[in-house]
Amino acid sequence: MSIIPNTKPLIESGAKDQTLFNRELSWLAFNERVLANSFDTHIPLGERLRFVTIAANNLDEFYMIRLAGLFQLKTRGFKTLPEQNTVLENLISQITDRAKQLDISQREQLNLILNECTNAGVFLIEEADLSQTEIEWLKNWYEGNILPLLAPTTLDPSHPFPFIQNYGKGVFFELKSPIGESINSVILIPENIQRFVKLPNTNSRIVSIETVIKMFISIIYPQHLIKSSGMFRLLRDSEIEIDDEADDLIRQFESALRARRRGNAINLSISDELSNDIIAYLGREMHLQDNQITISSGPIGIPDFFKFLNFLDSSLFFTPFEARFPQRILDFKGDCFAAIRNKDIIVHHPYESFDVVLRFLQQAAADPQVLTIRQTLYRTSADSPIVKALVTAAETGKTVSALIEIKARFDEENNIQLARRLERAGVQVAYGLAHMKIHAKLSLVTRKEAGQLVSYAHYGTGNYHPVTAKIYTDLSYFTCNPAICRDAWRIFNYLTSHIKPEKLEKVIISPFSSFNWFIKNIDSEIQSAKAGKPSGIWMKANSLVDKDIIHKLYEASQAGVKIHLIVRGICCLRPQVKGLSENITVTSIIGRFLEHSRIYIFANGGKFLSPKNTVIMASGDLMPRNLYRRVETFIPLENETVRAQVLKQVIVALLQDTSNCWELMSDGKYMKKEKSQDNFSSHTYFMQNPSLSGLGSLAVPNK
Repeated sequence: MSIIPNTKPLIESGAKDQTLFNRELSWLAFNERVLANSFDTHIPLGERLRFVTIAANNLDEFYMIRLAGLFQLKTRGFKTLPEQNTVLENLISQITDRAKQLDISQREQLNLILNECTNAGVFLIEEADLSQTEIEWLKNWYEGNILPLLAPTTLDPSHPFPFIQNYGKGVFFELKSPIGESINSVILIPENIQRFVKLPNTNSRIVSIETVIKMFISIIYPQHLIKSSGMFRLLRDSEIEIDDEADDLIRQFESALRARRRGNAINLSISDELSNDIIAYLGREMHLQDNQITISSGPIGIPDFFKFLNFLDSSLFFTPFEARFPQRILDFKGDCFAAIRNKDIIVHHPYESFDVVLRFLQQAAADPQVLTIRQTLYRTSADSPIVKALVTAAETGKTVSALIEIKARFDEENNIQLARRLERAGVQVAYGLAHMKIHAKLSLVTRKEAGQLVSYAHYGTGNYHPVTAKIYTDLSYFTCNPAICRDAWRIFNYLTSHIKPEKLEKVIISPFSSFNWFIKNIDSEIQSAKAGKPSGIWMKANSLVDKDIIHKLYEASQAGVKIHLIVRGICCLRPQVKGLSENITVTSIIGRFLEHSRIYIFANGGKFLSPKNTVIMASGDLMPRNLYRRVETFIPLENETVRAQVLKQVIVALLQDTSNCWELMSDGKYMKKEKSQDNFSSHTYFMQNPSLSGLGSLAVPNK
């Protein structure tokens, strides 16, 4: 077994409750596992660089949301974390130290990978490595493409330090004038300027924009000498506070988005090439404490290196994977409605194409028999083909309703634009509920067939986003089961009327029934174990945080219930503690694709993989927000083939994964098995094997 670099215990210092791991520390441990993939030399070089940029982008969000929230509490006078006994100052210190260590690991790993890129023939070069011809070309390119966009600021009493927006970066210069005067200058790098430039007549020699600006500083400051220079980058508090009772929610959000760019400074990364005096000066100007400043000996703004991937040869990446289109829909000549009428189907993304979801909605938009389309949108792309389908449907006279969640973090601006586009086309747009996010992924299409109205529903575990659907593992469930479709109608009715549904026939929904449903089913497993009957729980989620669910799982473990939890990210449950959780195993799968589906399975009085087992797919995790503050759907899978696909194919493969799997120890450390020929990768298995419910005619043996 190998241990991830820099892994430390997940219980905050001084915590009174030793049965729970700290949420923030657990999140950082997740990001350490993401970064660990960049150390794995079995993974292609380009993919290893991608993992570094993903980890860096994740850490940015952690600073802007989680750590910023703790600093907000401290500013408001809190001494301890609300509803906990944790001393806030101690927690901030512990989290900041670990986040900085993660930041250092990212930079060290980036430098190592850039050296490997050099060995592969791709060079990130400095001025000293340039020929005179290259310098002349760069000068002409800089003067024509960059210089007109720059606004240098000389710092003096009449020119105070410029405002730096969120993600803002720039180059700080300590200069000496021709008469010996010391001058400080800041040149901010606009967002719309590319970070890297490729030299002509080559695909392998790359120069960063900060190097170019430094090389030609004499164009802006003639005859000045550079005493020192270095890059910096600022992150700001990016949480949005909105009055949910506001009359014009869209206008409120537009104002809040502008404010986000001006939020309190939360973290400054700065090059160690600058003097301590300048570092202290920048800290004062941005009102930062010492523990909010990160001194870097490597590149600043690691997420920007995602663009560096464009310069690498295709041989340095995973072999491209082409998602399958389910044969069963092809058997019906691509008619989604005919295929669904024949039998429920579940599509496993990204192994099976997201085009099925698009075709379902595009077919609905073009079908004259379709009367209404209802759709939730939490996250989608700016040029979403789903939005285009909804616009087409509305313009052809269909009744189209779209529930757009403009509170989807970092997608607010995009969702506002989509909402306005839909409204112009005649779509009935609703913006969600007060004090609650609509996180359910749901479509409902009603068409006229043989003089009667028939509904078709799509429930998903992931977003209606054609880009992320290529890298997130999710489930899309299509059915015309009348009870499940009636439940979908009731949910949409609640979302637009705000009237709580009195009763759902099949679907469990947050915030009204999901928590009680989980407690009831865990209690049932406890009773089975005590009675000597088969019992057990398998759960797959992205996060496990809710204390009441965790303590109920502890109770089940103490009763003898065997529990296996596949938790990709945050896990506050502490497994394998004698007398508390020795019957609980927690694993985390981090690999080529991002595990995103949520699946909950209870033995229900039968051995695992038997017809008695309860199988649920869901849009929500086991966090307080998913159980109490969001609209989430938990859908029972009862169709035999669909159920078998999730129970006997998907979950079994994930439980057997040894290639991408980390196991959580009782002390909070994650352990991973060493690579061997016997390792099994669930991701590889899913790429190579079609899912059961989509087999169609492929399931018929050759005669």
